[in-house]
Amino acid sequence: MFTSLFSAFASLTEHLAALLEPAFHGASTAAAIVLFTALVRLAVHPLSRQAARGQKAQATLRPQLTALREKHGKDSKALQKAIMELHAAEKVSPFSGCLPSLLQMPAFFLLYHLFSSAEIGGRANALLDHTLLKAPLGGRWTDALTHGGAFGPQGLVYVVLFAVVAAVASFNYRRMKRQMAANPVATPGGQEAVPGMAAMNKFMPLLSFATLFTVAVVPLAAALYVVTSTTWTAVERAFLYKDTLPALAVV
Repeated sequence: MFTSLFSAFASLTEHLAALLEPAFHGASTAAAIVLFTALVRLAVHPLSRQAARGQKAQATLRPQLTALREKHGKDSKALQKAIMELHAAEKVSPFSGCLPSLLQMPAFFLLYHLFSSAEIGGRANALLDHTLLKAPLGGRWTDALTHGGAFGPQGLVYVVLFAVVAAVASFNYRRMKRQMAANPVATPGGQEAVPGMAAMNKFMPLLSFATLFTVAVVPLAAALYVVTSTTWTAVERAFLYKDTLPALAVV
């Protein structure tokens, strides 16, 4: 079954590339990957909107969460149970934002395996010969370094991708820090609305920078998916959560 799915996905990629070839010529397969990524993100966008509504709804529960902390005092087990019951009653999940990301993983792994496999259905994988400028879509950053160095014809493709990822990661980092400052997960007493969320939120702003490592080690085709999806996420969240951030101070 997996082999059939794999072959069907390869055929879809080839057909998209053929459709885009008149406009993008030698980069048509790379353009097809970007288009495929956009289609995946459009498919999960309703879930992203739902996740945004869920996270905004959590903010409205703060008075009730404060009341629960005052009621249960230092009884942490009773407090955690009451908080979970409140979330269930209000149909709010503190982890709703994870679902869109999880649903994208199969598409990423399909691309990863497609451009890492020498054969598809017993035949040579012709997609590995396709390039973006001069960088093979099945190649990796280490391959580019051995063929002209970091600033050679292949290396420059990765330089651009790294620059885009760094810019998006910096934007996400600043935005998430502002969002967490405006929506703290702990009360002045130090107890968390959801156990473990404070530690998670300290780590999450740094995840965007981990994308730099991903781009460096996966095939270029998968790296294009990651860069496109990461950029989409930054723009999408800026739009969906624009009313949850305090206005920037004007100096």
